[in-house]
Amino acid sequence: MKTRPTGVIPPMTTPFRKDGEIDLQQVAPQVEWLIGAGAHGMAAGGSTGEGHTLDHQEYRDLMAATVDAAKGRAPVIAGIIVDSTRDAIRRGKLVRDMAGIAALQVTPVHYLFKPDEEAMVSHFRRMADETGMPIIIYNVVPWSYLSPALLTRIMNEVPLVVGVKQSAGDLKLFADLMMMAPDKLIYSAVDALMYPSYALGAHGSIAAILSAAPHASVALWDAVKKGDHALALDLHRKLLTLWNAIVSDNLPACTRHAQTLQGLPKSFSRAPMPEASPAQQAAIAKALEGLGALGGKHVEAAE
Repeated sequence: MKTRPTGVIPPMTTPFRKDGEIDLQQVAPQVEWLIGAGAHGMAAGGSTGEGHTLDHQEYRDLMAATVDAAKGRAPVIAGIIVDSTRDAIRRGKLVRDMAGIAALQVTPVHYLFKPDEEAMVSHFRRMADETGMPIIIYNVVPWSYLSPALLTRIMNEVPLVVGVKQSAGDLKLFADLMMMAPDKLIYSAVDALMYPSYALGAHGSIAAILSAAPHASVALWDAVKKGDHALALDLHRKLLTLWNAIVSDNLPACTRHAQTLQGLPKSFSRAPMPEASPAQQAAIAKALEGLGALGGKHVEAAE
């Protein structure tokens, strides 16, 4: 692996027009905004980016636009959310020659039928063998959730599986994984609990809350690294208020609304996902105001 992405890595929203088509010209403004906020990298085509709705050409175009906009200033992680080993491999091959792609972020299959452990190991082994790309397992699918023991086994048996993005709200499983795989890259996607995730030694984070409030998220990371736990706790409480406002079945739409309130061009979710409701919009605005993130005022990252 040429680079080991660490730190705050926001998962970008995908800018769709109202008719559902991608507006690739809106990718660069989001990349600039995230880099300007101090983000250490970015992920595209993940769940916050509604990657499961993209066809292969859209997927490749989105990754190319993201890499072009990043211009080598920050690593890009390419999300893959599909339901077969064949399709996951095809997507990986579409982006493996893009110089700015540092790794693939791959979910277990997200449809109804769960592979057994041997099939799951084989899935990631075949992906690694056929793409030659570093892989981060995105452990998020409720009915296909992988235990710390299985995650550790996959990483030990498949060297190109370099880490895990550990999602869901169970910090105990996150802590277990940190202890069982101390040499691997373990990212937190426990959005409500970034502060304790960092205190437990997370190598970074890839989570929707980072895209909704990147300035405060970077400030939180920096505060923990500096040992300023009073500031970290204050930021945690304010970010938790925002998380409670955006967490919903239309999380990508709510994240996008938070970004729009902070100056990004307006875009839409892809149907049938509903846009943020009036009540959600009001709660998001109030939480961002509490973070000082409206009107061009942002929490500054610690020096």
